[in-house]
Amino acid sequence: MMKAVEFTRYGPPSVMQLTEVEKPTPEGDRVLVRIHAAAANPLDWHYLRADPFFIRFSAGLLRPKQTILGADIAGVVEAVGPDVTRLTPGDAVFGGIGSGGYAEYAAPPERALVHKPESISFEEAAAAPVAAMTALQILRDDVGLHGEQHILINGASGGVGTYAVQVAKLFGAQVTGVCSTRNVDLVSSLGADRVIDYTREDFTQGDARYDVILDNVGNRSSRECERVLAEGGLYMLNAGVMRRILQVVLRGVTTDHIKMASTTSLNIDDMQWLADHLADGRLTSVIDRRYALSDVPEAIAYVEEGHARGKVIVTVDGG
Repeated sequence: MMKAVEFTRYGPPSVMQLTEVEKPTPEGDRVLVRIHAAAANPLDWHYLRADPFFIRFSAGLLRPKQTILGADIAGVVEAVGPDVTRLTPGDAVFGGIGSGGYAEYAAPPERALVHKPESISFEEAAAAPVAAMTALQILRDDVGLHGEQHILINGASGGVGTYAVQVAKLFGAQVTGVCSTRNVDLVSSLGADRVIDYTREDFTQGDARYDVILDNVGNRSSRECERVLAEGGLYMLNAGVMRRILQVVLRGVTTDHIKMASTTSLNIDDMQWLADHLADGRLTSVIDRRYALSDVPEAIAYVEEGHARGKVIVTVDGG
């Protein structure tokens, strides 16, 4: 048996309970990982609350089919299935496993994991998969970001935002980050060329024009943001309440410069890209708070507030 945090009905974080469940067995191409750290993501509370409602069509109409959340993990391989070819017991690994990370063990498929660089901690590794891969795939695939472009990142101090600033600089772009007063120095330290404190300046009313706006907050309408788009520019929404998402989807039908970000694809090639860039310091994980496995409900509640600086980490007891 193992400890895990489960939820058997939709609702607020308080419906989650620390319990004991059967320890998974690695069959086929699966790898048994003793989890040292996991990361909390906004998708956790969306699935926890079934918000928006259509999540239920895949997650379970009346009750959740997958009762253990947690998409990002880092830990040590304890055993492998007979079809595993790359990993062996004792390997330190990390990856995006979709769900099951809020537990002492998980048994994801081998393709979800890569070796953890020795130069970073388990916590730094666990922080990266969903958020950093989201930033990478939006900027590389959805946007096609390249040098000489000027990008504004709204929500530059959040989980995706902190990685997006760094990835955009790696691609050679000029980066303007938008955040609160307390996060200005952080965003600047990540490489942003300019930082706008939204409590003092409204970026939609400024004179600067941007080739790309990546909106990780959704607190301004697409029409407001269009005002500061350069000719041929692109506004990309990566978050927001359902009303804002619907506005962007509908506007995207009639214009090609307003889009929703694509769903993140957790794949081994991009995981290895993250591992390589974390290993040599070109990419850094920003960690805000750490919680014990028993405090996962508090971790998710904090993420749901929307004010985390970088990532929120769950350190698994005994890890």
